[in-house]
Order: sequence, then C-alpha cells, then structure tokens
Amino acid sequence: MCPLRIVVDRLDDWRPYSPSEDLVGVDDFLSLDRRHRTSADASQHHATRIINLSSDLDYLGSGYYVSLLAEARGQRVLPAVETLNALSRKALIDLELDTLAPLLGELARDGSLSGDSLTLRVLFGECHEPKLAKLASRLFERLPCPLLEARFHRRHERWRLARLKPLRLRDLGSDEQDLFASALNRHSRQVWRTPKARRRYRYDLAILVDPKEAMPPSNRGALRAFIRAGRRLGIDVSLITRRDAGRLAEFDGLFIRETTALNHHTWRMARLAEHQGLVVIDAPQDILRCTNKVYLHALLRARGVAAPEGRLLKRSDRGRLGERLDTLSFPLVLKIPDGAFSRGVVKVNSVEELEREAARLFAASALLLVQEWLPTDYDWRIGVLDGQVVFASRYYMARGHWQIYDHSGTRVKSGSFTTHDPDEVPPAVLKAALRACRLIGNGFYGVDLKQAGDRTVVIEVNDNPNVDAGIEDALLGRRLYDRIMGVFLSRMEARRQQVGRSAPLSAASAAGPGLTVGDD
Repeated sequence: MCPLRIVVDRLDDWRPYSPSEDLVGVDDFLSLDRRHRTSADASQHHATRIINLSSDLDYLGSGYYVSLLAEARGQRVLPAVETLNALSRKALIDLELDTLAPLLGELARDGSLSGDSLTLRVLFGECHEPKLAKLASRLFERLPCPLLEARFHRRHERWRLARLKPLRLRDLGSDEQDLFASALNRHSRQVWRTPKARRRYRYDLAILVDPKEAMPPSNRGALRAFIRAGRRLGIDVSLITRRDAGRLAEFDGLFIRETTALNHHTWRMARLAEHQGLVVIDAPQDILRCTNKVYLHALLRARGVAAPEGRLLKRSDRGRLGERLDTLSFPLVLKIPDGAFSRGVVKVNSVEELEREAARLFAASALLLVQEWLPTDYDWRIGVLDGQVVFASRYYMARGHWQIYDHSGTRVKSGSFTTHDPDEVPPAVLKAALRACRLIGNGFYGVDLKQAGDRTVVIEVNDNPNVDAGIEDALLGRRLYDRIMGVFLSRMEARRQQVGRSAPLSAASAAGPGLTVGDD
C-alpha cells in the first residue's frame, strides 16, 4: 500500500484533529533530498501520495513548491501544479468550469440558491449544504484542491462564479473542522490504515462505476470477480463513482466500467488520471477514437479495413439525401456518431423514411452516417486486450428485431449469446479484429464484426467492452479476470520502474515560464 504524507504549514495547525504520523511541515518537506537512496527506498518514495494543505499556494510560494517538488520526485500530489496554475488565472478557471451554468440554473430554479451572492466552502468535494453537494462535487472534480472557497453572484437573474480560491486549514470553523476530518477520511482511507493493511497490497486500482446505470459494461458478478482477481495479484481494488474524481491521485490505475462518452465525466476522469500518471483503461485517446462512429468509418476506410459501405451526411444535405447515396440501395442503416447499445441507430427503407429519420437525428448531431444493411443472425464480438484476443462471443439479434438490442418497447430486449474458444473463430474474423485494434491502440476493445457470405466486415470497435459474469467469462471463468488484472499489474510495475529511473519532465513544463525543476 502506498504511503501518504499530509503537508501543513505548521504541525500545530493539526491540533484540532486526531494525531497522525503522516504529517510533515512545509519546511521539512522542502528540505528533503532523496538523491541517495536504495532502490527499495526509491520505489516507496515515488509511490507516496501527498496532500498539500499549505496556505501559500500562489505561484512560487512555499506551498506551490511543495506540489512542484512532489511532481518532480515522481509523487502524486493534491493539488497538482496544473490545478494551482489554473486557480491563479481567472480565464483558466472559467475554461475548466464552463459547464457549470446549467447546474447553477437548475439550483436556482429549485430554490437552492437565494439572495444575490453565495459563499461556498468545499472540503475534498464536500460541503455543509446538502442541496449544494452536487455543485461542491463538480467544483472539486474539475479543479481538485483539498480546500476551496467559491463565491457566486447573481446578475440579471443568472448565477455566475465570481471567485474561486484555495482555503487555509486554520481558517476552518469548528463545524467545518468536523466536516474536513470526515471528508479527508472518506477521501483517503490510507490515513487511518494499519501498517498490516499497508503491507498487504502493492498497488491500488480504482474501478469507475455508475450504480444507477441500467446497462453497465460489467454486472455485479463481474465486478466482484475483478476485485478478487486484483487482490490475488497484490492489487487493492476499490469501486469509485464520478464523485470520487478528486481521489484519483490515491490510485495507481483506473479501470472504467461505466459507459463512456466524450463531453462526459468518464472522458474527463480518464484524462485527469492519465495526467496524474495512472495506468488507465480506457485511455482518453481510446474513448475519443472509439465512441464516434464517424471517426471509425473514416479511419477504417482510410486504412483499407473491410467495413460496411457508407456515406457521411451533413445537415446541409437535408432535402436531397437521396443524391448522396450513390450506389447504396435500401434498406440502409442510419446512425448518430456516438450512440451505444444500438441507441441512435435506425433502419430506413426509402428516401422518404431516410429524410424523416435524418431530420430527427440531425437535431443531435451535425453529421450522420448511413451504411448498407447486412442482415445476419448474429454479430461476432472479439475482445482484444494489449493486442491479444481474450474472449470471443456471438451476440444474436433480439427476437423479431434486426439488432442485438431492441429499444422499441418500454423495456430493452436483447438477444442470446454464445461464447467460444478463439481457436473456433474463423481466422478472417480474428485477423480483421486485430487489424482494426492496431489502428486504435493497445487498450481493451470489443470489436463487432459481421460475416455476410464471403465478406467479413468490421462494424465498430468499442472501447469499454462488456465483461459480464456468465457471458464473456463463460469459457475462461476466473482466468479472464486474472488476464485483465495481469495487464494492469504489468503496466503499473513498468510505470513505477520508469518513474524510479527518472523524474517526469512534466513538472518542469508545468512550473511556469522561466522556471526549471532545479530552481528551488
């Protein structure tokens, strides 16, 4: 288990709280010199998590240097230098929080905001006001700083963020001290863990889930199997939700088991985790490349990977879509770029139907994809991780429907499945799947393919593929989860060795103009 250090201005600042051996003063932290140490000491040092509660977080202040030197030493620190730089510039704050307006409007309408101004104190993403918990969580998610004070003003009936600044630990009132202690406890379990628990696991892995998601990528049985597999390999696996974005620095890896999308917290958390040096599956680049069908269509077409014939349609094409079809003939399949689980995918049988459905879907996207319809009884789903096939399944069409998932009724229906040994899969299917994945990266993908006559075509490459207990693991059982956790283990070990050999260059570039890591 990775050690934790809490940096404070003076040890007396911690007097209202339970004693902790994890405390260190700012001056002592800045005085540390770790150049001469054994490889074992180095590995532990680089794995240390730092919570920086210094009050002097301005550019080149002592607290700023705490975060800067922690990053230079390969440690994970909260707040990161990037966060401090953003907090020092109003334009960067506005950029990070540009999506707060709808939430502020929602809170104003339900009466959670009153008067003309509001001061909200956010402690590790939590606050005293239950109605503003979502706002506090959003602020911490976007700008992870342990103690924040936000000021909001209402002008012309619209609420706006006027100021956001770090809050000093010694400025907390008695009731806020209680909230701080409990929030810190929830944020970082390592503070109160026993030495025995710390020695039990070598790495920490977070699995991002949404407990309310109707069709998650992994069911509860699979999540339990991932946790057991990780712990067999010396990885402490914890389930987290979007509210835990500020805790990412506690972990060595992030495994996303929630349906991903761009302009969505899954992509933002993947990007944040990657920036903080975690091993991430799905990596933000994978989400970017896989979640958009327009991108995949263009990628597969440009690289000569067999895929259904198709055309891109623009909003300006409305009224003359039939002219864009060229040699395509009905029926056709019309898709929005970022649909999942067969959502936003419709079959059209005529130009009139195409025009009508396109008008509806263009409301959500400036581009649509229309492709030839290839009727089959099932799709192949080939699971690929780190360039290797890990499972192969057939997903059959829902009864009486042309897709695997049927959303036409009040309840979503799906077809049956079979799971196969990869050696039983036609070689053309495996070859096409692996070729498509090489265009994306070396992450975890589910490639959907169809065999129609002599043709084998790639329908799409999915990041975040389903791994459900009783389906994808029907053949391998626990070995499937061991293989996936084994990839995390090897990558986390490689990352730790890399950090141990050299400090990351990003700390220097994040420090600001004219400053290098050695200028302390």
